[in-house]
Amino acid sequence: MSSNERTTCLVVGGGPAGMVLGLLMARAGVETTVLEKHADFLRDFRGDTVHASTLTLLDELGLGERFAALPHRELDRVQVQLDAGRVQVGDLSRLPGAHQHIALVPQWDFLDLMADAAEEEPTFTLRRNAEAIGLLHDGKRVVGVRYRDRTDGSEHEIRAGLTVACDGRGSAMRAAAGLVPRSFGVPIDVWWFRLPRRETDPAGGVGRISGGQFAVLIDRGDYWQCAFLIAKGSDAAMRAAGLERFRERIAALLPWMADRLGALTSLDEVKLLDVRLERLRSWHREGLLLIGDAAHAMSPVGGVGINLAVADAVAAARMLAPALRSGGIVPRSLLRKVQWRRWWPTALIQGGQRLAHRAVLSGRAATASTPVPDTADPTGGTVPTAPTEALPRPLRLLRRFPVLQGVPGRLIAIGPLPEHAPDWARRSPERAAPPGGERDGLQEVVRPDHGAPHVGDR
Repeated sequence: MSSNERTTCLVVGGGPAGMVLGLLMARAGVETTVLEKHADFLRDFRGDTVHASTLTLLDELGLGERFAALPHRELDRVQVQLDAGRVQVGDLSRLPGAHQHIALVPQWDFLDLMADAAEEEPTFTLRRNAEAIGLLHDGKRVVGVRYRDRTDGSEHEIRAGLTVACDGRGSAMRAAAGLVPRSFGVPIDVWWFRLPRRETDPAGGVGRISGGQFAVLIDRGDYWQCAFLIAKGSDAAMRAAGLERFRERIAALLPWMADRLGALTSLDEVKLLDVRLERLRSWHREGLLLIGDAAHAMSPVGGVGINLAVADAVAAARMLAPALRSGGIVPRSLLRKVQWRRWWPTALIQGGQRLAHRAVLSGRAATASTPVPDTADPTGGTVPTAPTEALPRPLRLLRRFPVLQGVPGRLIAIGPLPEHAPDWARRSPERAAPPGGERDGLQEVVRPDHGAPHVGDR
């Protein structure tokens, strides 16, 4: 077993949190290694929403133009579609800043963008096919990980001043540390599958709810990535009912898709997402920090999991980079401050998701809501506007006072605590590298944190 590898910051997991953290640490001049267990980022049925807060972060990092060049769709409003018609409940055009929309982009494209930018930094290393399988300890302190090279099965050790687990809701590093998250009851699971998309179909996304049935379709260009909500634990029974029964349910909910359901030839093509809503009580051990889904598994409701994980990474980099840059040991008190900052927006969003879960499967779900883009009915007509008198009181208020539609838009697209890139990590699109004088700027920007009291699966 090879054991001579060392780095300063070791990031386990090359998802959104891991790649953003790796880029920011490298831009701080911190020697950083990211372990990604796969050879690439091409895995289906992952979150695709990049919200306004993350788009703003990309601009600050000088990556906005590169992101804009990726194939993507933009959503600028949120609607609920009732059986009686539709009503707009969120208006993203009222958001502050340059981005009044949510971008839908395949996550692998986003991760490739972050990896390319990080690899421009001399202190960054991305090690692919490297599966972390255990933690290294010096007494009670975590000092690195053991990992397996998946190309040849060989095992290696890499030591680090700080290990950050970003390896998703099934985190192997969390289990190795003996950390068990608190689990909140979730009444839903999700079936993911693909269906062909046609040029005449709506762009961006489609949502539909009726009679307790709920589906969301995400535009992937030539196909739809479809999510169909099912009751928790009902997977086996629904599979036993057979493919034809499932096709009938989708055709009843989405009649305009009925003529292409033959493309779904087996229920083996339908993948189960076991929806979890979990949160660690403690996100850290000596020498170890957990962020993103490893610390708090999110429901797919609202599609906010990616953006919350990215915000975790930004806060962690800003608060921890100075200690790592100086070569000293990162005290656990500093790791605790990262958790303090990111805990309350996480708890607030998870609370909202728990309410949404209950609403979806309650008796109100048949006439309640689901976020959908403002598109014409694919059958050729338009979805009629729901009569005001048929709406619940909150929706009547949103229709009567359109300015209120900016509130849910802001909660979805920006969130309760957006994080911004530190000055030392910012770049203009033309600027290839930080000037030599930014070392002092890094410490000046971040040092105050030392004394401050303050809705996919990898």
